[in-house]
Amino acid sequence: MNKGEFVKAVAERANCTQKDAGVVFDAMIDTIVAVLKKGEKIQIPGFGSYELVTKKATTKVNPLTKKTVKVAACKMPKFKFGKSFKAVFNA
Repeated sequence: MNKGEFVKAVAERANCTQKDAGVVFDAMIDTIVAVLKKGEKIQIPGFGSYELVTKKATTKVNPLTKKTVKVAACKMPKFKFGKSFKAVFNA
């Protein structure tokens, strides 16, 4: 399912226009990005949580050349599904 199909499905379930559902979807993504950039965590009960984690700098080995490569430290968004959401698929 791509973004357009997802927005269409949400619009049908919410009984609103695809345009409105698209605006809400884009606003949701923009809000998640803004909150994570501020270093805050987002917790949505019954669904999951978003947070920004910092990965330390490390060295890896290129499997083709066998040379070591330095990988810089970086920040990565992380999402963890909640227990009740996961339970829906394992019932």
